[in-house]
Amino acid sequence: MSSLLPCYVLLDLETTGATPTQDRITEIGLIRYENGIEVGRWNTLINPEVSIPPFIQRLTGITPEMVSTAPVFSEIREILLDWLNDAVLCAHNVRFDYSFLKNEFKRIGISFQKKLLCTVKLSRKLYPQHPSHSLDAIIERFNLMCEQRHRAMGDTETMAAFIHAAIQELGESAVQETAQLLLKQQAIPTGLDYLQIHAIPDTCGVYLFYGDSALLYVGKSISLRARVLSHFQSDHRSAREMRIAQEVRRIEYQITSGELGALLLESQLIKDHQPIHNRQLRREKQLCAWQVSTDPNRWPLVTLVNESDMKLDVGNVFGTFRTKRQALQLLNKLADEHGLCDKALGLEKGSGVCFSRQLKRCRGVCDGSEPAEIHYVRLLAALSHYKILSWPFKGRIGIKEYNPYNHKAEVHVFDQWCYLGSVQNDRELEEISVNPHFDRDTYRYLLKFLNKKNVNVILLG
Repeated sequence: MSSLLPCYVLLDLETTGATPTQDRITEIGLIRYENGIEVGRWNTLINPEVSIPPFIQRLTGITPEMVSTAPVFSEIREILLDWLNDAVLCAHNVRFDYSFLKNEFKRIGISFQKKLLCTVKLSRKLYPQHPSHSLDAIIERFNLMCEQRHRAMGDTETMAAFIHAAIQELGESAVQETAQLLLKQQAIPTGLDYLQIHAIPDTCGVYLFYGDSALLYVGKSISLRARVLSHFQSDHRSAREMRIAQEVRRIEYQITSGELGALLLESQLIKDHQPIHNRQLRREKQLCAWQVSTDPNRWPLVTLVNESDMKLDVGNVFGTFRTKRQALQLLNKLADEHGLCDKALGLEKGSGVCFSRQLKRCRGVCDGSEPAEIHYVRLLAALSHYKILSWPFKGRIGIKEYNPYNHKAEVHVFDQWCYLGSVQNDRELEEISVNPHFDRDTYRYLLKFLNKKNVNVILLG
């Protein structure tokens, strides 16, 4: 009798695809062990309640006809929970199977948590000299028999045969010690150093995930280590989260003086390096905004300006928009909703009254029925939700942050909502950029921080 762990369940799933939040389980196969003895095995097809792609049908041999009369997941939940009770869940690439189980249980209102052991990682630790640790590679390495490859019980039996072969070859204590070590390090992806990750400080900063040859992801946190670990302890609610966890090979981090410093650095790094998995904060093409005339009688009342031409000190800028089309769509929508004149806004050319007036949508500023001043006030009210606020200071300001972890103090300098840089002394302040560049993300961050209590704002003039 030999044992991997006191109590564990070897499990394999077949699914309709690779995305846990969209695809579903079609088959479950498991074997339960207690104190080194197999105490039972269970195998069932599952009706996924979604279509099975032809490629998956060819790979697994599981067809819609086979699952049409099978139970749905909610009908087997209690049986499955009984099999997994008090056991470590073991699978080949266990995060894949675990994510599917988490999502299936979540759909029926159950929070599912288990200790995990990955047999891919077990193989890597026990046999580092081998380049591949897929089930096919393990079958070839040990000359194992697998009668039903890509079926749940067939692949589960292959994992059992691998563990038995490893114990026979390396000894029970060596395999057990490796399994226990992996349980302690289960949140750390293969290829990353457990001790180095736990050496990351729990303080403000930015972290960078690298793959084999590219920057994958940039994130920020006020607790770096906890945030980094959360990527690998997550339930992988999306395919993107799963890919990040699977692809990361190296982690770097930079400590900042505080939360605002982390936000600014994260935004800058994402815009400069365009990481593969960052969707937000990427550098936009030239943004645009509507600049409203200060004269109610001067048509067109609004002019589309690029961000480099925005006169933020005037206080009549509304936006910003990624494209001219997006800006025009909003203006047309507001004109329809608020009875504004298309000719006054510059949306329609030519002489005479606007077409909307003929349809009785415009209230008549174009034919003199409505005073220009009244129309102008309604235009400002319609655009008010999109207004970029006037700069509330006479000149530049600094926001000071201090990080007690490394005693780093910085002053982040802003003017007209634009980030000019961060300085640590008067000399650096004198050399700072005087060419502000408006950035929508910086505007949002600064608004948030200026509304906080106990923010250390310095008037720089």
